[in-house]
Amino acid sequence: MLNNSEFDDIRPYNDEEVRSAIERLMKDPEFKAIVHRVFPEKEEELGTLMRSFQSIHDFQFVLIKDFVFDLVGKRADSIRCAGWEHIQENQAYTYISNHRDIVLDAALLSSLLADKGYRTAEIAIGDNLLLRPWIRDFVRLNKSFIVKRGVSIRQMLEVSTHLSRYIHYTVCEKRESVWIAQREGRAKDSNDRTQESLLKMLGMGGNSGFQDNIRELNILPVSFSYEYDPCDYLKAKEFQQKRDQPDFKKSQEDDLLNMQTGLFGYKGNIHIQFGRPLNPLLENRNALQSKNEFVQTLASLIDKEIFLNYKFYPCNYIAYDRLWGKNYFADRYTKEDIETFNNYLYNQLEKIDLANKDPDFLTGKILEMYANPVKNQLETNDKNI
Repeated sequence: MLNNSEFDDIRPYNDEEVRSAIERLMKDPEFKAIVHRVFPEKEEELGTLMRSFQSIHDFQFVLIKDFVFDLVGKRADSIRCAGWEHIQENQAYTYISNHRDIVLDAALLSSLLADKGYRTAEIAIGDNLLLRPWIRDFVRLNKSFIVKRGVSIRQMLEVSTHLSRYIHYTVCEKRESVWIAQREGRAKDSNDRTQESLLKMLGMGGNSGFQDNIRELNILPVSFSYEYDPCDYLKAKEFQQKRDQPDFKKSQEDDLLNMQTGLFGYKGNIHIQFGRPLNPLLENRNALQSKNEFVQTLASLIDKEIFLNYKFYPCNYIAYDRLWGKNYFADRYTKEDIETFNNYLYNQLEKIDLANKDPDFLTGKILEMYANPVKNQLETNDKNI
């Protein structure tokens, strides 16, 4: 049995830490300002409610689930989830998904699990996003564990092993599910590919061989599909900034703006799909594969499950046809859909504040974001992975 204190630097809060963390939140001016913005008529009521919580379960099931559905419901036309037949109540999973929104991907997953009566997942979050003390408190109350970024090459092995051991401890001993994105950061062009380095990290923990260490994590891929990505113009802007300034790096203010825009921007329809657990799919694979071959197989299986479970909307098909297909999907959208998407593109491009703005480049990048999932699904259907 591992010692819990081994992971004090990265683990979520436990029940004994709830009251003090909530008191810090309720005194934080920036957090209070956000509460005022989101719940202008319920500030006092919310404060009383939060101070009544005694456990992480209370915080998540009484507050977070309803908060997420209320917030997203005001800025989305629908939220749907499918693939529940792949989830067993007595199982802990490592959910690996594509990554569209910094905050909402994991928040929606946990809220949907809670709404169905399942235990929520612990959430991997990079320490680069813990930009304020209140954010650190809030996410650790919401069962987030910390992924240390930006460490030296010398520290990387130690940090990765520590993280992997924590994930194995959580899934195999605590019997809690975990969510982690398939890559570090979002795929800003929506070309979702699982990083092999992530899978190698996951295999470091455990007490068996690499393949058995992976299998005990019970990986289950998840696909997130947002009809509209409110951060698409910010992602396109960053593409041009990196094109024009190869050493460009986002600031903390940029990350905060992305988080805020993702939370409060319009998303249209949202679809989340659980794929098939990977362990049965791995049974027929060659057990004599080398570690690198096994990792490549695993990454391909995760990508395939994610690609095949996308949900598409007229904007995806229009973008694909505009970039590559001419009229390949012309039967999937109408003239009104084209007009709607053209207006959307115009309005998003208008939000980009660059002195040397390149409209053609920026338009192409936004189109790629909506077209790449279609492209990947088509290519996957043509392959026998």
